[in-house]
Amino acid sequence: MSEKSRSAVFTNGIIKENPVLVLVLGTCPTLATSTSIETGLGMGLAATAVLVCSNIVISLIRSLIPDKVRIPCFITVIAGFVTIVQMLLQAYVQPLYQALGLYLPLIVVNCIILGRAEMFASKNSTLDSTLDGLGMGLGFTLTLCIMGAIRELFGTGSLLAGDWFGLAKGFKGIPLFSRFMPGMSIMTMVPGGFFVYAIVMAAVHYFTKDKSKIRKDFSCAGCALAGSCSDEQKALEAGSCDKKEVR
Repeated sequence: MSEKSRSAVFTNGIIKENPVLVLVLGTCPTLATSTSIETGLGMGLAATAVLVCSNIVISLIRSLIPDKVRIPCFITVIAGFVTIVQMLLQAYVQPLYQALGLYLPLIVVNCIILGRAEMFASKNSTLDSTLDGLGMGLGFTLTLCIMGAIRELFGTGSLLAGDWFGLAKGFKGIPLFSRFMPGMSIMTMVPGGFFVYAIVMAAVHYFTKDKSKIRKDFSCAGCALAGSCSDEQKALEAGSCDKKEVR
């Protein structure tokens, strides 16, 4: 693969194929951990570490994995790295470990990580898989930080509040709106998360203009697990889709 192609692999995950805003994957941890910049950054870095490491290992052993059991094998590899990250955070970054809570072990079933393992790492070289993991992880982290900044600003009236992984204990953040009006607590709740998510997604789609990667059909061709289906199932699905299009 040329340097230009590798550059595209790395940058695609940031905007053009952003896993959250374009591919619409990992919505649950996105809404749950984007209540502030601190938690969004922590979740993004943890998921990126797992994504990069699992992509590398899966790319290295892809020829050794039988096709029929590749999904369980991918999940086993991902679960191993999630356990390592979880133990490291618990030992050295206790505040972040407590802040992420249940969503840290749930990285195992994050659709972004399993999707990249199935669609990219299992079919490409180690270097390309590493770049893909870094790009997707960076796109995921940036999205969480942007949403976290908006929700934190309107929810509390300040930015960067928190102990920042134990490095800035007692820091109350930078007051912005809090001087003029109280924070809107709904922005730190689930409805506020959906609202900010929709606004950010709409803004990205409006300014990029390139909607070629946005999924327009829901047939087997657009499914990450299409390879696991039998030929009969694919033919049946394709036939039903064709009939719907004709109608």
